[in-house]
Amino acid sequence: MSEDILENDDREDEDFALDDELVDQVLRALEAQDFVHLEALLEPLHAADIADMLEQIDYKDRRALVVFWRGGIDGDILSELDEGLREEVIGFLEPEELAGAVRGLETDDVVDLLEDLEGPQKEAILVALEDADRVAVQQALSYPEESAGRLMQREVVIAPEHWNVGQAIDHLRAQNDLPEEFYHVILVDPRFKPTGYVTLGKLLGAPRAVKLRDLTEESFMTVRVTQPEEDVAYAFNQYHLISAPVVDENDRLVGVITIDDAMVVLDEGHEEDILRLAGVGETSLSDKVFETTKARFPWLFVNLITAILASLVIAQFEALIAQLVALAVLMPIVASMGGNAGTQALTVAVRALATKDLTSSNFWRVIRREALVGLANGLVFAVVMGLVGYFWFGNALLGVVIASAMVINLVVAGLAGIFVPVSLDKMGVDPALASGAFVTTVTDVVGFFAFLGLAAWVLI
Repeated sequence: MSEDILENDDREDEDFALDDELVDQVLRALEAQDFVHLEALLEPLHAADIADMLEQIDYKDRRALVVFWRGGIDGDILSELDEGLREEVIGFLEPEELAGAVRGLETDDVVDLLEDLEGPQKEAILVALEDADRVAVQQALSYPEESAGRLMQREVVIAPEHWNVGQAIDHLRAQNDLPEEFYHVILVDPRFKPTGYVTLGKLLGAPRAVKLRDLTEESFMTVRVTQPEEDVAYAFNQYHLISAPVVDENDRLVGVITIDDAMVVLDEGHEEDILRLAGVGETSLSDKVFETTKARFPWLFVNLITAILASLVIAQFEALIAQLVALAVLMPIVASMGGNAGTQALTVAVRALATKDLTSSNFWRVIRREALVGLANGLVFAVVMGLVGYFWFGNALLGVVIASAMVINLVVAGLAGIFVPVSLDKMGVDPALASGAFVTTVTDVVGFFAFLGLAAWVLI
């Protein structure tokens, strides 16, 4: 019996896996306008898999799929789509289709959809909502962007703090509009202020006569409705929260944030940091050529300016390089090693700033560590490059010059990798977006100047 179940599970895993063959089958069914086959292929898929498929295919096929599969695109699929692509897909839907797709979504998901919409599409969704949900969504939209008020859902399970377990269970069983997923019953006082919460496990495992306040969790904490969502995600990750009540300026309960929404914010933050470190900002594979070009151009231009600055340093030693061609051969090594070392320190610093691990209390300790790491690596590679310079060009002094420049540049790279992002953060500039160009400038300029300057002093 158990073997049959395992075999069925294996088959289901294969059926639900999104692979190139399945995408090709969907496109062939779409081209043949075979609706029955198309429905059979798409119906078993999770909403996230269908969203991935829409992101993988091109604009023409995406539009054909949405239009031909009338009624198939629901709110869960829209919620899973990349933000830039979501607006495009919504544009393919008729107003009544769009309204039907969002019915049944939690309020936080509806808010997420509405944030990027304007005009008729936005109005169609609002009209489709029940009166209470519409008011809740409009109120959420009145809060600042990327705040807890936008992230929270209004569907909350509450109980008076003086109730016992039996009263709470009877109350829950009598409800027909409970959220599809919830983790805590939130306790409130007569002024509707949250005073604690009880996990469902403790609620179901305790005798009926036990007071709810005797089962509350120590992890209980509230979130202010205007609090930035990055701070909320940090709190969930730092304190291992499953859900957290959201309160207004009077400390009254207005909603709840659950771990799935907080982790989405955390993941988006990680992805955003990675993209910005590469100077590409927020982008996706579905973006059009113009949008991608526009996003990448500014930082390519900044890199051009920094490259010119490095070239100006080289130009000051033009006569020296003409006399010793070996300098032209070796100087890119010094700059490249410094750039890599700076990027390593920079990546650590940006991540530490995002997770609040790098603070004023440990800043100088981190600086000292990076300087020592740069010095240690610099000494090791100085020996290597000193030997390379000597055996390659038969010049011992050249080996000394490149070895010394390597030590200097790796120490400076470690310091710049910390100082630059911290300084930008203090000035209110996103360190993930701007640090790379400045650190590269420092390591290039210092590397070339140290190497060529030492060469001018020692070799001439």
